[in-house]
Amino acid sequence: MAAPMREPTFWILTALTAAPLHGYGIIQQAGQLSDGRVRLQAGTLYAALDRLVAEGLVEPDREETVDGRNRRYYRLTDDGAGALDAEAARLRASADAATAQLRTRRTFGLGTAQLLPN
Repeated sequence: MAAPMREPTFWILTALTAAPLHGYGIIQQAGQLSDGRVRLQAGTLYAALDRLVAEGLVEPDREETVDGRNRRYYRLTDDGAGALDAEAARLRASADAATAQLRTRRTFGLGTAQLLPN
C-alpha cells in the first residue's frame, strides 16, 4: 500500500488530468479545482514537478516562448493517472469510513449539538 499523497502533489496531478499545462496554469487550475483551498507557491510547485518527473508521474510536454519567457508544459503520465486514481480511492474510502461513523453517532442520538435556551 502506497503512502498517502501530499496535498500539493494530489492537486498538481489533478490539475494535469485534462490537458498539459505550464507552471502558472497548474497553479491556477489547482486553485480553481480546490475551490481556492490550495494556493501553490512557485517554489513548491517546481520542486514537486521535478520530483514528479523523476518518479515518472509527470513528464515535460513541450516548451514555448511567450513575451521572451520560456514556458514548459507538463502532462500527466499513465503512471501518474494510476497514482491519482489510487489516491482518490484512498480518500473516498476514508471519507466513507468517517461518514459511516457519523451516521452511527446520529443513530444513537449524538447528532448535532443541542441549542441552549436563551
